[in-house]
Amino acid sequence: MDRVLTNGLVKVNRVQALSPEFGMKIVALALAASIALIGASDVRGAEEEPAALIPEVVDFSKLLPLLPEAPADWTADKAEGSTDDAGGVKITSVHRDYKKGTADNAPTTSISILDSAANPEYVAATTAAWNLTATTPEGYTKALTVEGMPGFETFENEGKHGTLWLMVAKRYVLQIETQSQESKDLQDWLKRIDLKKLAAVK
Repeated sequence: MDRVLTNGLVKVNRVQALSPEFGMKIVALALAASIALIGASDVRGAEEEPAALIPEVVDFSKLLPLLPEAPADWTADKAEGSTDDAGGVKITSVHRDYKKGTADNAPTTSISILDSAANPEYVAATTAAWNLTATTPEGYTKALTVEGMPGFETFENEGKHGTLWLMVAKRYVLQIETQSQESKDLQDWLKRIDLKKLAAVK
């Protein structure tokens, strides 16, 4: 039997729950491809606009400090990030992994931030896909709003796997992914991130 939640997310979200090690790199490349596909006609128009009007992604070093330190009884890997040029489209992403204990099934969390450079087509396509709300025996998906910013949350009962996305300042895609934790822990992790500081990064 297919897992409805997982398959559904692949269809409705460009930013998907991916492995902590490679997630945001893959998402970054997907974003570059989506911008190219979405904006085939827009790119021609952009070539006629002054370069100053085309938004630039921030350097990853500005986003690294926004990744929180580990809470008590947790450990955190070193925060990582990069600003890459993927086929002429610059992409900035940062990422940090957290773990509680050393057991194979120990609770884990990964936090990632992707700068979409306020690309209106990408922002619109992503947030429009976050309107699905459903509850099944397997878990749930739901749209949410945090401090006026659109988001999306999913939770799968098997493995207690949760993912929360939030579009901050209409450009930063914040993703929090938890494993072996309760659904409420997604919001607890979100509270550890200073959203106002993230929104102010330019």
